Amino acid sequence: MIKTNTYNFTSIVIVFSMAMLFFSCEDNYERVGEEAKEKIFPQGIAHNFVLTYTEVDSLIKKDGKANSKIKTVLTSETCEDYDNLQFAHKIFPDGLHVAFFDDNNKKSTVVADYGIIYTVLNLVDLQGNVVLKSHDGKKIETQQLYWDQNREWMFTQEKFKFVNPEDGTVMDGEGMDFSKNVINAHKTYGIMTIKEKDKE
Repeated sequence: MIKTNTYNFTSIVIVFSMAMLFFSCEDNYERVGEEAKEKIFPQGIAHNFVLTYTEVDSLIKKDGKANSKIKTVLTSETCEDYDNLQFAHKIFPDGLHVAFFDDNNKKSTVVADYGIIYTVLNLVDLQGNVVLKSHDGKKIETQQLYWDQNREWMFTQEKFKFVNPEDGTVMDGEGMDFSKNVINAHKTYGIMTIKEKDKE
């Protein structure tokens, strides 16, 4: 009789100890690096994405019609939409192609391996083998280019190559900003090739 009571008491003590040990375990491990990153998912993913920006020339008439023109056409294989986040943005992980048109409907293009559009800021971040070609044949090659759509201004801090076929120049440098009619190279180096005019 005494042995049975001792056995039961020992079993109860072991079960009670294990339960306390189990419930007292708490995850106090501080996560760092990759583990600390919060998982973020897009609200939508579009494939064969085409986005067209248009501008209305005049007020909408009574019949509901108005003259409009295409300003920008953006195409990409994939668009990940994160506009549900506090800092809304769209990511183009497979690259993008942008065609934009001036007031005379002349087309310029820019391509990149990767892109981000910051929706609220209306700022585009183009990365990897960025090539900008203007309608008059000028070309800029760089690894990263920012495009401020509100101010119609582009800039880079990376190395660049600028080719101007109008005067036959090729310029290498680092850091550049430009708008429609103004180009400001921060630092130029290497050989600048200038085509001489033929003597008559």
